[in-house]
Amino acid sequence: MPHSESPPESEDSPTPMVDVDQQQQEDAAPESTTAQVPEVQQPADEDVDMTDSNAPTQTLAESESKAESQAEPQNDQDTPVPEAATSAPSESKPATGVKLEELFDEMDSDEDDEFPTSKAAKREPASSPDLLSSQSDMEIDLHEASDPEVMRTFYQRLFPWRYLFQWLNHSPTPTNDFGHREFAFTLQNDAYLRYQSFTTSDLLRKDVLRLMPSRFEIGPVYTANPRDRKTLRNSSAFRPLSKELCFDIDLTDYDDIRTCCDKANICQKCWQFITMAIKVIDTALREDFGFKHIMWVYSGRRGAHAWVCDKAARSLDDQKRRAIAGYLEVIRGGAQSGKKVNLRRPLHPHLVRSLDILKQHFQSDVLEAQDPWRTEDQQEKLLALLPSDQKQLVSALRNKWASSPDRPSTLKWADIDTVAKTSTAKNLDTKSLLDAKQDIVLEYTYPRLDIEVSKKLNHLLKSPFVVHPGTGRVCVPIDVKRGGLESFDPLGVPTVQSLIREIDEWKKPETKKGEEEKQEEKHVVDWEKTSLKGYIEFFRNFVIGLMKDEREVKVKREREEEGGGGGESMEF
Repeated sequence: MPHSESPPESEDSPTPMVDVDQQQQEDAAPESTTAQVPEVQQPADEDVDMTDSNAPTQTLAESESKAESQAEPQNDQDTPVPEAATSAPSESKPATGVKLEELFDEMDSDEDDEFPTSKAAKREPASSPDLLSSQSDMEIDLHEASDPEVMRTFYQRLFPWRYLFQWLNHSPTPTNDFGHREFAFTLQNDAYLRYQSFTTSDLLRKDVLRLMPSRFEIGPVYTANPRDRKTLRNSSAFRPLSKELCFDIDLTDYDDIRTCCDKANICQKCWQFITMAIKVIDTALREDFGFKHIMWVYSGRRGAHAWVCDKAARSLDDQKRRAIAGYLEVIRGGAQSGKKVNLRRPLHPHLVRSLDILKQHFQSDVLEAQDPWRTEDQQEKLLALLPSDQKQLVSALRNKWASSPDRPSTLKWADIDTVAKTSTAKNLDTKSLLDAKQDIVLEYTYPRLDIEVSKKLNHLLKSPFVVHPGTGRVCVPIDVKRGGLESFDPLGVPTVQSLIREIDEWKKPETKKGEEEKQEEKHVVDWEKTSLKGYIEFFRNFVIGLMKDEREVKVKREREEEGGGGGESMEF
């Protein structure tokens, strides 16, 4: 059946996919009862996705020796969830007076094997030959990031499966928000499986451990179980219902203005373009559209993704998504095009606010850090952005800079105003020049969005906490609110191999004699022993806030329905 949407474009040019027939797909998943007639397509975002943490604490060597037996699902039968068109499954209601946070904590305390706990037993150091080789740490990490056994350990012991389920399900108990959600897997042989679905996080986890995909993506919630789409009498009844509103920012779109790096390479200097973009987009989404639950996630290499999770955002149709994307899009044209910002005056309040945010970054992160107009060729780009009718000004600037070939960009930017005030530019239109300078600031600082990611409901995007195959780094969330954005270092994000080393090197904290028994009872899950801890705790708190608001909206709606939409209620 033809698909309405091709898989999302790769952040890094993906390896061409190999077309496989149904028999080859069955070979890739020989014992699966859940992978029914998988779809084979081109790859989605090049991001690796996997994680979990719930098997008894053990060394990496021990974990790998048991991997095969643990990966085999006990019961992979994927029971279809009732169709959304009929009625959503009823949610079990928490006891009256119990706070959502307490319910969440109670769920976390159950002794399943999602996040394995660790006793104080001594660990043998990881014995992987790659760790003992003479290669650099980076080469080792990249090699082992593609090792299925290393990834299996990551899925089993570190990936936050339960929190991922609650984030997409919007409730602690299963609903169609998760059961009718599409997942897509890219297998090690480059087969791409679309329309996978699972009723619980445990079934998703088991399938990932069985298939060992190099990455997986998240799609929309459909009107029916995606696995059952071919059995529907009316194929038009199968359509996407909801999905988070997403945004994608990639540093390759800044290659024409960043001077420090290009292509897949990044550093702290050019990462500031992502920081600027997040500030502008996040502020607009909150202040102009009223969205509250926005999670930014590092893509694992050179970009960031936004997931707007409010119910109002998830329910937007394609037309409204295009409208929001168009509202936020200012930079137009590719790397080879000329002037990319052409704005009407007076500026929209969103752009006025954005300029206020970006001005400080323009001076320090563009003029000083990037020095974008130092060479003669580069300075010609700047002159081309000045008003076309101000030839006298342009000529005067060109002559001034010719006498100082190494003049830095900070001084060249200041020269525009200095020369404009001289007698050589008496007839200068100062209003036109001011507008041009504002456009230049926006062209060098305003977010460059991959707008196609935001336009359609059925666009897939890689999951948070996956591992990027090219870098080995985990796609961790970024704390925008509490100063975490300015301090975020993409090159300091943990890699899958460094996390496994941290588990093996973890030592139980020393305790006083009176507290020994208490400490014995307190289990420590594997991710708490690693630098992933802060990121998962942030994600957990984000999910708690989202579920709390979802429940409050549901309770309010139920009360209104019970009261027949009557007048205002009285509170005593």
